[in-house]
Parts: sequence; C-alpha cells; structure tokens
Amino acid sequence: MTTPPPQGNPFAQGQPAGQPQAPYPPQGGYPQQPGQPVFPPQGAAPFAPVPPQPTGRKLSFKTIKNIAIVIAVASIAIGGYITSRDDANTAAVGSCMHRGSTNDDNPDLEVVECSDTKAQYVVLAKIEGAYLTQTLASSKCEAEAKDFQYTYTESGDGKDFLLCLKDKK
Repeated sequence: MTTPPPQGNPFAQGQPAGQPQAPYPPQGGYPQQPGQPVFPPQGAAPFAPVPPQPTGRKLSFKTIKNIAIVIAVASIAIGGYITSRDDANTAAVGSCMHRGSTNDDNPDLEVVECSDTKAQYVVLAKIEGAYLTQTLASSKCEAEAKDFQYTYTESGDGKDFLLCLKDKK
C-alpha cells in the first residue's frame, strides 16, 4: 500500500507534512491589496543599512599634471647630469680624451678610459681661469706642461678652465 504525497509546501522546513504554511504577516502600514506589490512603510529599511563609504581622496587633473611635470623636470636634470659626467670639465691631469666633433669651435671633448681605442689625447695640465686668446692659453700651457700640443679652453659655464693636451701614443 502506498501513501499519498504530503500536502502543502514540499520545501517547508521544520513543519510537519500536511500542514499548510501561514501567510506572511502583514507589514505595518497599509493593508495588502490583491495583485499589488508590497512596499515597506516609510522609515523602515527593507534591507540592512549600507555602511558609509570611506572618504577616499580622488586625484584631480591639476595634481596629476603637477606630478607629471615634477617627474619630467627630474628626468631631464638626471639625464643632463649623467651625460655631463664625461665632459671636458671633469677631466683631470692624466685623463684621456676623445674628440666627438670635427668642428674646431666645439670639439665636444669627452673623458674616456685610456685603455679605450677611442682615446686620442692625454691631459697634461688643467688650469682654472679664463683664457680668451690662443696666445694667452698657449703661453700658460708652456709654463705648466712643456710638451703640450693642443689647448682647449672652456668658459661661460661658471667654471672657466684650460686643458693642455698631447696626442696619446
């Protein structure tokens, strides 16, 4: 013999089979109209309250632009420092030099290792001060280094100096 299926909601938990479920109790406020959606009464929250959002500071376009400018200026300054480390103003007595340009007005001398195949000149003397004429520079190099062959003067950057050079053999 088979038993008939239980009556009522088969998904109801904790209720004996065959007992109908009680309808939802009415929420306070207006009575339920058939076929109308249920709205909670005013002032009652239908869900748990939402926690307040943290007040995060948003970056404005102006702030982002200023940060980009600072990074660009710092990059240019660092790049300029790195490229100027091997310029003629860093040469010392005994340094080897390479001429980067054939222009006599701007030979673009740079310091290189003496073992480098690009090394063309050796610094015999470095003299601080401004030497505006070739004659004055040559006479100063003659007093400091007898066997010099070339002079190189640099002025206008705040550090005026004269290099007395000879060919590297």
